Amino acid sequence: MTRNQQAVIALIVLAAIGAVVYYWRVIVQQTPGDYEVRKGNYRLEDGRFEQAVEEFSKALEENPDHERAHLGLAIAYMQMGKLDKALAAFDRTIELAPEMAVAYADRGIVRDRMGRYEEAVADYRKALELNPDLGKGPGWLWRFLRNVSEKPPTIRDRLEYLEAELRNPPGERLLRVPEVDSKQRMYKK
Repeated sequence: MTRNQQAVIALIVLAAIGAVVYYWRVIVQQTPGDYEVRKGNYRLEDGRFEQAVEEFSKALEENPDHERAHLGLAIAYMQMGKLDKALAAFDRTIELAPEMAVAYADRGIVRDRMGRYEEAVADYRKALELNPDLGKGPGWLWRFLRNVSEKPPTIRDRLEYLEAELRNPPGERLLRVPEVDSKQRMYKK
């Protein structure tokens, strides 16, 4: 092999290494932890919540202020029924990103499940104030892709229901209907 051929091979190898570094830093890893957040979101969608927690936790080790990692961690905990942990993670998400409407919507769901209805109402209102489209719920394409025939209740539906029930005297309120409440979906950015 001639010296020129070796130089060309060396340049190709360097260019390939440069391309991999560029791909990782610019495309995959725009912010430290983004790659793990994407993996965590895939785990959420697959219903693999423990693995999602692992991915979001890795992202937070890399970047403790990664708002989407906190959001994903909160959603995973919510789906696992670990409501205290979910609430703490939603609080941190909102602290980092006070304009993130989905964080208020999901925190409202957690507070609702905890029986903290007035706080849930406040979160649902704030979510809808920040993003009125959250009150529309999922569209037909989302329902088609997930094989959901009926449109699940939205946070606007739940807000209106809670407000009406909270106007009733305490002994006449019906704030929990498990078969309906279980259909409420999580919100993601």
